[in-house]
Amino acid sequence: MEIATMQQDPLPNRPPRYLRTPEAARFLGLSGRTLEKHRTFGSGPAYRKIGGRVVYRLEDLQLWAEASARQSTSDPGTSVARRPGRPAKLVSR
Repeated sequence: MEIATMQQDPLPNRPPRYLRTPEAARFLGLSGRTLEKHRTFGSGPAYRKIGGRVVYRLEDLQLWAEASARQSTSDPGTSVARRPGRPAKLVSR
């Protein structure tokens, strides 16, 4: 599902739609675990905790995905959306 092909919300005055992690991951074409890693490293879309549950606003998912747009493989981009990685290991000498 491409974001560019999505239609605007036909009912702009209704409350925002919230998705749980599995739904949000499917929407983005990622695994739930990848989305959890992004959340851990602070590189993912904005989320909320409601009643102990993590939820994502549909608009935040779209904005995060759009921030990752690139024109070429050499385009470094300016967004913070990046692939989660492992934290750097401390090396003692």
